[in-house]
Amino acid sequence: MILSAFFAALGQLGDARFRRVLFLGIGLTLALLVAATAGLLTLVQALVTDEVGLPLIGPVTWIDDVLSLSSVVLMLILSVFLMVPVASAITSMFLDTVADAVEDMHYPSLPDVEPIPFGDALRDTVNFLGVLVAANTLALILYVIFLPAAPFIFWALNGFLLGREYFTLAAMRRVGRVRAKALRKRHAGTIWLAGALMAVPLSVPLVNLLIPILGAATFTHLYHRLEGRS
Repeated sequence: MILSAFFAALGQLGDARFRRVLFLGIGLTLALLVAATAGLLTLVQALVTDEVGLPLIGPVTWIDDVLSLSSVVLMLILSVFLMVPVASAITSMFLDTVADAVEDMHYPSLPDVEPIPFGDALRDTVNFLGVLVAANTLALILYVIFLPAAPFIFWALNGFLLGREYFTLAAMRRVGRVRAKALRKRHAGTIWLAGALMAVPLSVPLVNLLIPILGAATFTHLYHRLEGRS
């Protein structure tokens, strides 16, 4: 069921609505990371004076330059790890577009649904973004401690988070938040496994940028199949 849902999503990758969400997600993610880098750089420059007096050395005028450069390097390193989680969170705000495209093609007999209000979508996106960034940042410690297991930790963590969020968003369009959470709990193992399938290609550069779209489409299919089974 998971594989058939994934391949059905893959077969629709050329849909114009999929491409629109992809470009929006990447553009907004890059803008957010650039803004975060600029904000950190501004904060460092505001907190560090142009000249610092050090014992036995005297006045030093280059510390602020070193810290500013270090801040930029730090954000570039973090961006490698955070690019896809952030893109996943931002893409979740446009899930309606992807789900509509999937349902128009594969489930045309379904009645139309009211779009999720922008305020609710934005709130869910911000919450999901906070959880993804915090979890993946903390996971960097585990990657260092358990280096051989790092890929499995990454797949398990992001599989759980992506599956949980995308399934809930796909389901609540049709049955509301409460019923969506009940379905998610009932099929937690299947959803986690499907999320892990999405998380594995996150390790592949460029391919990983497609995963938020494929994930949204896959979990739309998965919701309909699990709801039908229920």
